[in-house]
Amino acid sequence: MPRLRSPEDLEKLRQEILSKRDPQRPCVSVCSGTGCLASGAGEVIASFKEEIAKQGLDVDVDTKGTGCPGFCEQGPIVVIYPEETCYLHVTPEDVPEIVRETLINKRVVERLVYSDPTGKIRAVKESEIPFYKNQTRLLLGVNIKIDPKSIEDYIALGGYSALSKALFQMKPEDVLKEVKDSNLRGRGGAGFPTGRKWETSKNAPGDIKYVIVNADEGDPGAFMDRAVLEGNPHSVLEGLIIGGYAVGASEGFVYVRQEYPLALENISLAIEKAEEYGLLGEGILGSNFSFRVKVHQGAGAFVSGESSALMTAIEGRVGEPRPKYIRTAVKGIYGRPSVLNNVETWANVPLIINNGADWFRQYGTEGSTGTKIFSLVGKINNTGLVEVPMGVTLRDIIFKIGGGIRDGKRFKAVQTGGPSGGCLPESLLDLKVDFDELTKAGSMMGSGGMIVMDEDTCMVDVARYFVEFLTDESCGKCVPCREGLRQMHKILTDITKGEGNEGDIELLEDLAEVLTGASLCALGKSAANPFLSTLKYFREEYEAHIREKRCPALICKELIAYYIDPEKCQACGICFRKCPVKAIEGGKNKIHVIDQSKCTKCGTCFDMCPPKFRAVRKISGEPVPPPLPEDQRTIVRKGKEE
Repeated sequence: MPRLRSPEDLEKLRQEILSKRDPQRPCVSVCSGTGCLASGAGEVIASFKEEIAKQGLDVDVDTKGTGCPGFCEQGPIVVIYPEETCYLHVTPEDVPEIVRETLINKRVVERLVYSDPTGKIRAVKESEIPFYKNQTRLLLGVNIKIDPKSIEDYIALGGYSALSKALFQMKPEDVLKEVKDSNLRGRGGAGFPTGRKWETSKNAPGDIKYVIVNADEGDPGAFMDRAVLEGNPHSVLEGLIIGGYAVGASEGFVYVRQEYPLALENISLAIEKAEEYGLLGEGILGSNFSFRVKVHQGAGAFVSGESSALMTAIEGRVGEPRPKYIRTAVKGIYGRPSVLNNVETWANVPLIINNGADWFRQYGTEGSTGTKIFSLVGKINNTGLVEVPMGVTLRDIIFKIGGGIRDGKRFKAVQTGGPSGGCLPESLLDLKVDFDELTKAGSMMGSGGMIVMDEDTCMVDVARYFVEFLTDESCGKCVPCREGLRQMHKILTDITKGEGNEGDIELLEDLAEVLTGASLCALGKSAANPFLSTLKYFREEYEAHIREKRCPALICKELIAYYIDPEKCQACGICFRKCPVKAIEGGKNKIHVIDQSKCTKCGTCFDMCPPKFRAVRKISGEPVPPPLPEDQRTIVRKGKEE
């Protein structure tokens, strides 16, 4: 491929690519994101190629692996264009039927299309599926249409046109003004105005400046940045180059977490191809602007996602936070001005340059513009990635897009903002989701994690879990975070064990105040949020654990017990056979009994008891009923003893 030396060369290449592509030519797009690959997408792609060749269709049909379209629990996902026929849970065994029915005979394979749990809603096209229909996918919508390893796929859809526009039609100041006017706020968690950060670095003293992609996404259950970097790496790279041009940087970094091998592979290939095409390196597109990008692989520490820790790691030292008396935008890598934004933020930049700030501001709210990608996980029917305009309510996300709570159970809480975020109750379901409203409610936007919880969730245990995570991930550099989190975790653990004491809540509040006010970095300063938010909205659960030694959600092992209701037991023997510690006594036609001295409270008996019997009961805060005497355990059926 000859090096592109002008905007005209780029446009000429785009037209050449499009001229070779018939929009009516069938194309089989198979999601090849990490989730679908784990479910067998690689084998599905291989089966399509084999079957299409076998049927002699290889000259008429394209097959490609694409980025993640978001509906992760339904993978592997296949979308066939131009009809946009969407098939879910596709296996290699389904491929011959899809090729025969859909590609050859133009018929839909009904059993593979979307159908909601009630069977009332059926959708053939991707855009008709409720999960997608209620989203605004400015970023994710492109994923299923392009091969992330193909720079030509990206160019064909207008890729690098924003870079060309910035370099040849705009001055750096113009680019900066457009980003500022868009009011794009950083999607990595803090929500700091992107344009203001860029301006700070641009105006900072020094000729050498850096721009950095933060792809160290470490929140449990979050994978938004992974999906964008895996599925459309050139959009992130293009945004980074534009950012470098705006602030006067000639070098950039992409910091990728160790656990994202596919994202690392795809962004590395994107950099290589961009250099080959003249879109990166010396004299980009024949301009006077030169820019290089290096990839840095993280070492797996959650705290390395913090700005100063990440920059310290890029310098080759241990990724620990450092005091930020001067912001990293002024004094970052090697003490030089450094702009750090996350994957999603950079991917929005080409959209803003191409379409303008006014266009971007039409989405979202006045204070939080644009769309935001959330990872919607937990006790919800539709798990996956959700992209919506800022200002959409929690209710719309959870019930319209997420399809509501599994198994018809009651919604209890949603945790937003990752392990340092907060848990919001049912009374706040109509809260608008944007940076400011979430903060007012005691939570945060974070990078976009959203974990839904149902009635079977213990909020004290949730706080304990996230504090434990943060305790393990604390770098230990500052005393308030290191020691404060340890003590907070110990007290919360004692409470879940029924060993809590009066005064523990007040002690936890004191620790939270110290953590928030005295910790070195944002990890420690926000670490108390899980406790503070659950205490604010679910204080009665803390009090029940401490005063009544009772877990209302029947979750905390030390506070629950299992017994078999003699009125319900049918001596089916399932619990007897499945108990891993042989704590159940019983026999043919004998009511079963749990030996409480042997029971480890694993819950296997409760889970395995047939729903039609529901003989195994779970209780908390009350004594276990005594078992029937041996001579009264015989089951009598149909008026006879059997």
